Amino acid sequence: MIHPNTELKFISKEIGYGVVATDFIPAGTITWALDKLDREFSPSEFQQMEPIYQQILDTYTYRNNKGNFVLCWDNGRFVNHSFNSNCLSTAYDFEIAIRDIQPGEQLTDDYGYLNIPYPFRASDEGTKRKVVYPDDLVKYYKVWDGKVKKVFHCIPRVEQPLRELIPNDIWEKVLSIIEGRSEMDSILKNYYDGQRDNGHS
Repeated sequence: MIHPNTELKFISKEIGYGVVATDFIPAGTITWALDKLDREFSPSEFQQMEPIYQQILDTYTYRNNKGNFVLCWDNGRFVNHSFNSNCLSTAYDFEIAIRDIQPGEQLTDDYGYLNIPYPFRASDEGTKRKVVYPDDLVKYYKVWDGKVKKVFHCIPRVEQPLRELIPNDIWEKVLSIIEGRSEMDSILKNYYDGQRDNGHS
């Protein structure tokens, strides 16, 4: 589920629609959480579908570390890519704002950690990276972990409308990390090695 203080908005012809903040979202806010309405499809289920459904899943899903396609039921599936994304995934099935997000600003992800099946050239943002690759997670997980760690301690300090979607054991783990009793798991835990997938690649 995407953060409630957001709306779907047309961005441009090139980009299409995106998810925009309707209110200030401070760093450390959980901006998206996997919930019970999100659907998971295995590679074999994907293979058995007609091309029209495969195309939809190719466009609107990310792949988890099992290689399954996860389709968000709400506007979460419209969050666009940025090499300077203001949201980052964690190893705990939720995403977090890594900096303050202003009203009217797009919420963005780096598709490099979404286990995309093949490379794509993204809009040029003036960054060194121009193309998103399936194995970006292996290359950049330390950078992304560092960005998450910088704001992780803010989680209990800011309003969390999506808190009830976070299982209690995960929430306890989050608090344990913040209190220094546990280490934060790396985003690398989300990596799926497509070489193991005999189906779609």
